[in-house]
Amino acid sequence: MHEALTLAALIAALSIGVVSPGPSFIMIARMAVATSRAEGVAAALGMGVGGALFGALALAGLHALFTAVPTLFVGLKVAGGLYLCWLGVRIFMAAREPLDFTPGEGQVRPKRLRAFALGFTTQVSNPKTAVVYASVFAALLPATFSLGFATAVVACAFAVETAWYALVALALSAESPRRAYLGCKVWVDRAAGAVMGGLGVRLVVQGERLQG
Repeated sequence: MHEALTLAALIAALSIGVVSPGPSFIMIARMAVATSRAEGVAAALGMGVGGALFGALALAGLHALFTAVPTLFVGLKVAGGLYLCWLGVRIFMAAREPLDFTPGEGQVRPKRLRAFALGFTTQVSNPKTAVVYASVFAALLPATFSLGFATAVVACAFAVETAWYALVALALSAESPRRAYLGCKVWVDRAAGAVMGGLGVRLVVQGERLQG
């Protein structure tokens, strides 16, 4: 019973962290309206796998590791920030490129795989996600727990992340949001790229300050 209550508390806390806006939401939202529903869901699955990875790491002592070796957290911030800067520049520079919604034969699977990979890398490069998992798990995990509980925690982390971002992808890949996006694609992409790049610069600066 105690483990069930703890699991419910973890799910509630992670859900609050997941729905807060950030780079992951921006990436999923743009992919859903700019490409296809299938690619948006594939990216959501990548987010889920990234969340499961952070859940497993948090169970293994991510918070304790960051506390013992602060340079690891600094490195995560800087590396994540640089990745977001790169992603932001790519989105910004591609703002004027037309979209092709009719992929040729044999292209569907690779595009979904690329979407999955982009979702995963965006998730694992986001220090906010690492902090949320480390803090929540440090606050709520019992001193000892069973293997079944650990497995359930990782599975729930995957389910929470995937469900939220899949919901975002399904909602924003509808026809009306897509038409609205196509009508102002250049400015939406430039704004998304600028926000993503700005978040990246902020993380790099924060990492440099912590290092200093």
